[in-house]
Amino acid sequence: MESMPPVTVADYKLLPEMGPRYQLIEGDLYMAPAPNRFHQDISRNLEHIFLNYLEDHPVGAVYDAPFDVYLDETNVFQPDIIFVSNSRAEILTEAGAEGAPDLVVEILSPKTARFDLVNKRRQFAHHGVEELWIIDPVVQTVSIFRFAEDTAAPVCVVECGGTIETSHFPGLKIDSAALFKRPF
Repeated sequence: MESMPPVTVADYKLLPEMGPRYQLIEGDLYMAPAPNRFHQDISRNLEHIFLNYLEDHPVGAVYDAPFDVYLDETNVFQPDIIFVSNSRAEILTEAGAEGAPDLVVEILSPKTARFDLVNKRRQFAHHGVEELWIIDPVVQTVSIFRFAEDTAAPVCVVECGGTIETSHFPGLKIDSAALFKRPF
């Protein structure tokens, strides 16, 4: 049986802008279903924390999905949240980010968790993302990967109520319980 050639960025860019969200993961195209409401609550909560910090400390920019991150010819992801520092601002283009953000946040969903935990994590580490947060809404934890320290395992796992810190947002201490707060 003849294998199909990998899907490339050129193919990806031919997809319609409206309609389902897609991600190009290791040369395979995947449709990303809309996340559930709790996922969206977590994303909004964290983005709000980051944006409030950036108002007083303009160290970079934050973007949320859908926002294309082009890592190479066969990997285009739409992470839930990314942070690009001022020193990496040149990766930002009208198309999205063409290169590795400093910090990537993925919030697990049942249909995409395997990609976030395995394929995408591997590609983030390979392409120079410094830090990856994997937020698990079910057990309410934040697994923090710092790829310069370890590419395979998180350097820490913060449980709900613990404090999250990152060198990308100096002085910011996030009570992880604030991430899992729901409006209703």
